[in-house]
This record gives sequence, C-alpha cells and structure tokens, in this order.
Amino acid sequence: MQVPRAVPLADIEHTRTKATSPQTNGICERFHKTELDEFYRVAFRKKIYRTLDELQADLDAWLEEYNHQRPHQGKRCDGRTPYATLTEAKDIVREKTIAV
Repeated sequence: MQVPRAVPLADIEHTRTKATSPQTNGICERFHKTELDEFYRVAFRKKIYRTLDELQADLDAWLEEYNHQRPHQGKRCDGRTPYATLTEAKDIVREKTIAV
C-alpha cells in the first residue's frame, strides 16, 4: 500500500515521539482524526474506489488543500496554512542560527 507522499524540505530534522507518551503525540493524533473525519469518511460515501491509485490521488489532492490552501487555527498556525507556518519557522530558525 502506498503511503501519502511528503514534499521533502531541506534541513528539517526528523524526530520521533516518546513511546507510551500520548501528550507528545497529540498533534499527530488530531491530524489523523481530521483526516478520517474530513477525507476518508466523506470520500468513501461519495465514490467507489477501484484501485489504490485512485484513492491515493484523491488523498494527495486533499492533503495539498489541507497543507497549502486552508488556513488553520491554534497556537502554532494562527490563521496561516501549515506549509506557511513550517517555512516561516525554518526561516526564523535559520536567522537565529546565523545570528549566533
């Protein structure tokens, strides 16, 4: 089964959450609930998928809209898209690193 394709961004360190510590994994869990409620449950009501590639294409389109076009609320995004939040944070970290 194909997993959602991520857009690689240079200079981003991958970190893992602590095992058996749900507090550190809350953002991921919330995203999975949103993905289930807003994509999978809706998609399977509207369409019969004949192949995984069809499902993957629709999921990719939803992820594109979710990450690049749809503004998000909350402490980190504050009305920006997740992609804008990420790229702005990278710029801030880069500036702080150079300033040191």
